[in-house]
Order: sequence, then structure tokens, then C-alpha cells
Amino acid sequence: MYRSLRIERDEAIARVVLLGPGKGNAMGPATWTELPAAFDELESDDALRAVVISGHGDHFSFGLDVAAMQDAFDLTADRGAAGRRDLLALIERMQAAFTRVQRSRLPVIAAVAGWCIGSGLELACACDLRYAQTGARFSLREVRLAIVADLGGLARLPAIVGEGHARELALTGRDVDAAHAERIGLVNAVVPEVIAHAADMARSIAAHVPHTVAGIKAVMNAQQGRSPADGLQYVAAWNAAFMQSDEFARAAAAFHRADR
Repeated sequence: MYRSLRIERDEAIARVVLLGPGKGNAMGPATWTELPAAFDELESDDALRAVVISGHGDHFSFGLDVAAMQDAFDLTADRGAAGRRDLLALIERMQAAFTRVQRSRLPVIAAVAGWCIGSGLELACACDLRYAQTGARFSLREVRLAIVADLGGLARLPAIVGEGHARELALTGRDVDAAHAERIGLVNAVVPEVIAHAADMARSIAAHVPHTVAGIKAVMNAQQGRSPADGLQYVAAWNAAFMQSDEFARAAAAFHRADR
């Protein structure tokens, strides 16, 4: 069904495997329509509780498949304002694919092995959690190609690693290893077997009440870029809608019994 990815299911956990089809799972034209469609499909399955994104083979993703995208990027050739308008629309569609991942009600975990470059790193930044396998390497290389990273890396990285580290990655385009990524908070942990570790974390999340997990994600997403007062107002509205649930009542009763 999909060319750029494959979906695997294991009970409550889904795995989205990046296929490219460019070298190193590089992302070509199919990615920008298939990734949102895949998440629409996953969210339609009420049995699913979490998603792991990984790459096929030795790498997460080499980033954008520039050769495959060349025809699309040539939209501006000799077309003036109309070409620039079409290129803007293309970039917005590409951005929307990663935003769809970030806004999924399902928690999404990036399991990074090998290289995670450019748009691959920007996709990882759209995930809720990131884990790296020993030997993984990261780079926001767009500056080395004389372009500004435009698929969410500059917007999402500061909240993950802090303003200084985000600017360093973006302005230098340098490669960093998994240990450095862990030190700056880009990844939660570096592990020997990243797929197995990510699956364990996904199962741990899946053990909790789905609408509570979705609420945590929705509230934390809503707080990004907002003042604490805005965040407090949003979480108050969320809990006002969902705390009156049977699951909450049972959990509260069990907590009080255990406390005694």
C-alpha cells in the first residue's frame, strides 16, 4: 500500500518503518502524502496505544532525497511569482506531514540507529520521545546545502535541547554522536538495542488509560510556545472534560486504599 514506509503491528503497538525508497531511507515525494495517511490509518485502530518510528536497515534516515525531489523543487524555474507560490505550497505540505506526527493522539517514539540527518532529525523532533542506538549520529545539515531547515527542526529543537544547542546544530551543520545527543537532551537515552528499548517504552505507555495519555500529550503540545498561564488554562479545560471518567474514579479509589 505504501512505498515510503511500512506499518507493522504487535498488539497495542505499531511500528512505522521508514523505507525511503531513497538510499538510507531518504525521503522522497511519496513521504509527504503517505506519512499523514499512515497516521490516519493508525488512529482509526482503537486497539493501538503507541507508535514507534524507525528506519529500515542500518539507518534512521539520510534526510531528504534531493534527487527524487528535484522535479518538485524546480517549480520555480522561469516561473517567477507563480513558481515561488507553488514551492511555498510544497514546503507547507511537507511541514504538515511532520506536524501530523506531532499532533497524533498516539504517543510516538523515534528509535534512531545509524544516521539521522536533516529531515530525518526534523521527523525525530516531531516525536514525543527519542532513543538512540549506540553508534547513532545526528546532523541538521541544511546550512551546508545553503538552505534553512524548514520542516520543523528550528521550531521544535529549542524546546528539546535549549536555544543554545539548537542554534549550534543549525548554524554549524556539524555531526554529533549519540553520547553528545544524550548530553544535550536530544535523545532520552542511548541503548545497545534501540528497537527493543523503544518497544518496551511503548508497552509501558500503552499500559495506561488511553485518553489520559492522549491528554498529557495534548496539554504538553498546547503549552509549547505559550505562557504558563495559557498552559494552566488549557490543562484545566482538559481535565474538566475528562476527569469525570470511570477510570479516574477507580484509580483514585485504588490510590486511597493503598495509601491506608
